[in-house]
Amino acid sequence: MRTIVVEAYDSVWSAEFMRIRDFLWPHVSDLALDIVHAGSTSVPGLAAKPIIDLHIVMESYAVFPALKARLEALGYEHEGDLGIPTREAFKDGPAGFMTYHLYVSPQDGPEYVRQILFRDWLRGHDGDRDAYGELKRRNAALYPHDIDAYIEGKSDFVEGILRKCTSTPSA
Repeated sequence: MRTIVVEAYDSVWSAEFMRIRDFLWPHVSDLALDIVHAGSTSVPGLAAKPIIDLHIVMESYAVFPALKARLEALGYEHEGDLGIPTREAFKDGPAGFMTYHLYVSPQDGPEYVRQILFRDWLRGHDGDRDAYGELKRRNAALYPHDIDAYIEGKSDFVEGILRKCTSTPSA
């Protein structure tokens, strides 16, 4: 049984993202626009599960078959969208990296856009970042073996931040 662990921010996460990105980029650079660090480990100062979330960002699904083939040649297994349309998940990549989730998303994919909006908001709003970290710690303590309850316990907070993102004029 997996235990949900939320740790204090660790700058190693950013360095580990770069190691993974540097490994992947030569294999996908002609098909992808970027490889982006998303999720809680991408927000300096935010407590998180020590699991890197990264997206290979593609212009459109037209390149997905080729990207999928390249990732499979590296040892990744395509898991489908796991119930989130326009976000393709991959697992079981090469060893030697800390735990990470690899996704392939189009640049305008709704879940990818939401995750980047949320990340960027937390990077610029320390109070919300800290409140989210505390919520994550509390949920991990309440639901140490129930990832669905852990995630559900964060959903109102996440949706509230996303409402702020879309209602706040940009500078």
